[in-house]
Amino acid sequence: MKVQSLDGSASDVDYGSIGTGYAGYRRPDPRIAQFIADALGGARAVINVGAGSGSYESAAPAVTAVEPSESMRAQRAPGLPRAVNAVAEHLPFRGGEFDGAMTLFSVHQWSDIEAGLREMRRVTRGPVVVLTCDPDTVRDFWLHEYAPEVLDTEARRYPSIEKMAACLGGSCSVQAVPIPWSCTDGFNEAYYGRPEMLLDPAARQACSAWSFVDDGVRERFTTRLRDDLDSGVWDERFGHLRTQAFYEGSLVIMRATPQDNEEHHHGRT
Repeated sequence: MKVQSLDGSASDVDYGSIGTGYAGYRRPDPRIAQFIADALGGARAVINVGAGSGSYESAAPAVTAVEPSESMRAQRAPGLPRAVNAVAEHLPFRGGEFDGAMTLFSVHQWSDIEAGLREMRRVTRGPVVVLTCDPDTVRDFWLHEYAPEVLDTEARRYPSIEKMAACLGGSCSVQAVPIPWSCTDGFNEAYYGRPEMLLDPAARQACSAWSFVDDGVRERFTTRLRDDLDSGVWDERFGHLRTQAFYEGSLVIMRATPQDNEEHHHGRT
């Protein structure tokens, strides 16, 4: 059961403890931002649920941010509007108040995913956009061979695509989001071709799944990866990723529109 964390967040992660410096490693990547903007389809007034430090809020002209973590609200850039202190499961807005909605790398941390998604649909008359990872493919990443506990944790936490689609109703589309080699948003798969980055404890801390494993797991991971990089074993097996411009992993974007919404969306296919 997910409980209230020390900094006020209702998620399963205490960002009061691990959120320091998050914004420095999780900087919005413009190529991912374009996918989000395309999925929003020109929606103007957009609610961003689980907004964190405000990444990707340039995807819409007017964004209302909702973020329960005090430490994450404090990391919002000076030019961004203050975030509303609320949780996904209880959004303090009237029905149909927004043209669109988005939640980015957040849904897996909610205490009640079904309730949160239904609330997003309730307050939104247009598209609901969810940037998340497909739990069915999370373990396909090379990191699973070095720290299986981390990706096993991620696979357990992320809700299935089918479950989210059922909660949102209407018409749903799901699209893989290719991750660029130089991705500035430092989630685990962003380092697919830069494994040395995951030797940095601060980079790992910016990925919440690492907070669920103990020091022993982190130490074993660091020792084995460093040894394999020094010996050339990692490059023998995965070195081709260093020159691969994009990586198609578990990152997906879901777009759900109400059944009575007659708009036609022309995004990437």
